[in-house]
Amino acid sequence: MKLRTILMGAIATTAFAPLALADGERGRDGEVKIIYWQAPSIMTPYLSGGTKDLEAASLVIEPLGRYDETGALVPFLAEDIPTVENGGVSEDLKSITWKLKEGLLWSDGTPVTSADVKFTAEYCMHPEGGCAQGAKFDGVDTIDIIDDLTLTVNFTEAKPNPYGPFMGAQSPIIQAAQFADCLGAKAPECTEANFNPIGTGPFMVTDFRPNDVIQLEANPNYRDPSKPAFASVTFKGGGDAVAAGRAVMETGEYDYAWNMQLAPDVLAKMAEAGKGTPISAFGTLVERLEMNLTDPSPDLPEGERATVAHPHPILSDFKVRKALSMAIDRELLTEVGYGQAGRPTCNLVPAPALYASDNTECLTQDIEGAKALLEEAGWTDTDGDGVRDKDGKKLSLLYQTSTNAVRQDFQALIKDWWSQIGVETELRNLDASVFFGGDPGSPDTFQKFYADVEMYANNFDGTDPQAYLAAYRCGNEPKPSSQWQGENINRFCSEEYDALLDELSRTGELDKRGEIAKQLNNMVTKDTMTIVPLVDRGRVSAASNTLGGVILNTWDSELWNIADWYRIKE
Repeated sequence: MKLRTILMGAIATTAFAPLALADGERGRDGEVKIIYWQAPSIMTPYLSGGTKDLEAASLVIEPLGRYDETGALVPFLAEDIPTVENGGVSEDLKSITWKLKEGLLWSDGTPVTSADVKFTAEYCMHPEGGCAQGAKFDGVDTIDIIDDLTLTVNFTEAKPNPYGPFMGAQSPIIQAAQFADCLGAKAPECTEANFNPIGTGPFMVTDFRPNDVIQLEANPNYRDPSKPAFASVTFKGGGDAVAAGRAVMETGEYDYAWNMQLAPDVLAKMAEAGKGTPISAFGTLVERLEMNLTDPSPDLPEGERATVAHPHPILSDFKVRKALSMAIDRELLTEVGYGQAGRPTCNLVPAPALYASDNTECLTQDIEGAKALLEEAGWTDTDGDGVRDKDGKKLSLLYQTSTNAVRQDFQALIKDWWSQIGVETELRNLDASVFFGGDPGSPDTFQKFYADVEMYANNFDGTDPQAYLAAYRCGNEPKPSSQWQGENINRFCSEEYDALLDELSRTGELDKRGEIAKQLNNMVTKDTMTIVPLVDRGRVSAASNTLGGVILNTWDSELWNIADWYRIKE
């Protein structure tokens, strides 16, 4: 299948038709209340890799195009999705030209122009900025402004998948005027802009309290005068998944709860109350263990801790990483944590099928094999205390994750399995708002990774994993010079991997792209065990029975169509 077919096949239509609503005044349905048990810390995905931050930001700042619930590309701020057929993508695949819709206004009433789009790229691509979404702009050379509504993105070489920049919730447009003094190292210092961005979305921030609550009101300059139906949003953060689920399905205090990471029987019991309903869909969300390839020891200077200058004293050994994976029973984890809303997996990229490796080796637990591998690596129990050691060092690991009942169940099970192979494990769980917050001053973020092993889940916009896999390119690791931002959490670096990424970026034939993506997936999973996938998680959230218009989307922000939400009248 050639590129021309790829670019057209990914697009359902260039005239996105949301769920039909009755015409009416903007704000006619009063308040909608949303609860995320991981509280947002900032209102920009460019300074946080946390899903809760980019989804909160998606209420306010928008991209040129999004992915709908099927994974198809649909225009938002753009007139249409550029393709080779409509002339928006050049025949040599080295440029893509976007045209903004006419009459778009920022929430402050000023016009949206192509200069804002170009500035967004400059902001994220600044070498001192530490942009958390830098992989979205991989391969961008220059951006030419054609006129106030038109610009062309030029790539350094042919780009078969040119929809990295400005597509999806991870790459929204920010206002050049508001962020003009926030380039590079100054980006984290711009508190007002980062907490209260001026946007084009259906809502705008009126009060932002980090790690707590966000108050928003309808954007008076939103492009559809009958939307949003809600006049205001209360976006509550914090607590836990149990409390969030109860607030929607049992008490009816809230209208929408995100990420119901709860055992299946717990969800079913909550739904019996009749106030709300769980909704679910599978996408690319993988719960996994990240192995730290660098030394997180507090004995190292702060600027060198968990950096590539110091390899990990234990986990730099592939045999140790593989033994840790072999000891895990993924079937049991899935049964305990997710039931039918989960599938055991060995892949970082579990879908779409084109990109999913047939790797199933990890699905069989092998305690004895793990023990033998550690013996082979020189780790033995010399003093009989049940913990292996080597050269006077104990095989002892710190394993961290966010505070959540399912994750703590996983930690307990994995700790037990690892103890059976002679590994001592200390467990740490951190408040999710802090762990996923991206604060460069905090020692407890998943980006800093001041532990040996950490567990979490994330996914990627759309159906093509190129930008997601590019996260693990050499140099993309969080470090002091990047304000501790960057997607390469475990500091993986391979010239072979980078060369394959470059090949993927040049490849247009769909089946070949699938083959390369599978190779990349395997390199960071089964070939190196840098990433140890556990469960392919279905996305489960909960909606009030009085909330209409909700379409669960696993390919973009869950709040992607909140402009179409409305109150069901009795």
